[in-house]
Amino acid sequence: QVQLVESGGGLVQAGGSLRLSCAASGRTFSRYVMGWFRQAPGQEREFVAAINWSGSSTSYADSVKGRFTISRDNAKNTVYLQMNSLKVEDTAVYYCATRRSTYYYSDKEEYDYWGQGTQVTVSS
Repeated sequence: QVQLVESGGGLVQAGGSLRLSCAASGRTFSRYVMGWFRQAPGQEREFVAAINWSGSSTSYADSVKGRFTISRDNAKNTVYLQMNSLKVEDTAVYYCATRRSTYYYSDKEEYDYWGQGTQVTVSS
């Protein structure tokens, strides 16, 4: 069993930055790929970013490419999402997810464990 706890959400003005963290426990974190997803009210949960187990490879949704950066610190069992140049349309609950794998996925159905989510609100 893996437990994930997100933190770092909040209210920020458009153009601002936030850094989300996701702390993992329960298994060997370095053997797990990590993903960030988000869900706005009335919308499907969508892929944001993913990172492989070593941190050497990442993937981003087109909507956040160039503004968001995913990274991980296996010594701290933590994955981060640095969000810059935030837009109103980035407002959502952000979730981290994981599965044991050597490669990451953008499909939410591929992930086995999820955090409880953290709210990000971007005001105009």
